[in-house]
Amino acid sequence: MSFIPVSILSFLNEHYKLSEKEISFYTQNKFIKLKQVLNEETISFFSNHIKKRVEELSAGKKSLEERDTYGMAFLQVFNLWREDDIIKELVFSKRLASIATDLMQTKGARLYHDQALYKEPGGGYTPWHADQYYWPLASDKTVTAWIPLQETPIEMGPLEFSAGSHVIVEGRELAISDASETILSKKLKVTDFQHVVEKFDLGEVSFHSGWIFHRAGANTTETMRQVMTIIYMDRDMQLAEPKNENQVNDWNTWCPGASVGEIIDTHLNPILYTK
Repeated sequence: MSFIPVSILSFLNEHYKLSEKEISFYTQNKFIKLKQVLNEETISFFSNHIKKRVEELSAGKKSLEERDTYGMAFLQVFNLWREDDIIKELVFSKRLASIATDLMQTKGARLYHDQALYKEPGGGYTPWHADQYYWPLASDKTVTAWIPLQETPIEMGPLEFSAGSHVIVEGRELAISDASETILSKKLKVTDFQHVVEKFDLGEVSFHSGWIFHRAGANTTETMRQVMTIIYMDRDMQLAEPKNENQVNDWNTWCPGASVGEIIDTHLNPILYTK
């Protein structure tokens, strides 16, 4: 049976101090990339472990040629914290949850869900989209930690952000698709928002809000792009009346038993950090 080294457990409980400048940058742009969020030992350990679980849980996946644009973008496995106690330690990390809390400027962070996003060699692009299209949440106090488990050059398909695009309402009704890529590419080109796409150093993690528009390029390397993500929401987030079928599905899948207008306090949505 695998176990987590004490040094890693201790590291995951260490506070990552954000500067006022970093919080201000996030508030304005609704994304930020932070260096040395995780150390090499932690990344190496979880990279090996998560990869095995993703391979097990993705067995039987169609070949790339048989998938649509969404399916070609990545192998996607949800809520690994429920499948594996070791991965749970990363997902429930106070180090990461405290960063999310500080960026959201809330009293605490609650888990929405986690997901592994593994972009295979030859895997296609991830179209422009805003995550919160899928989420029946009453406010924009959300943040996703995008955690590469290796150095991630441009050729491997790191995230691309349209800085400050959370203010755009047009396009929020679009699911991830070829249509969202086409429509939002045109829309975002005629705005003054800066497009930011950069490599990720080892240990660098990005955090973005639910309404920021973002995408990722194709993986043109021969190496799997391994990424773990954790979606946080305000500790006091309330469930909103769903606006589309995808939000109904998310309600039933990730917030089962929650009631519209009440705090999402279910067994799948524990509080991970409180100030």
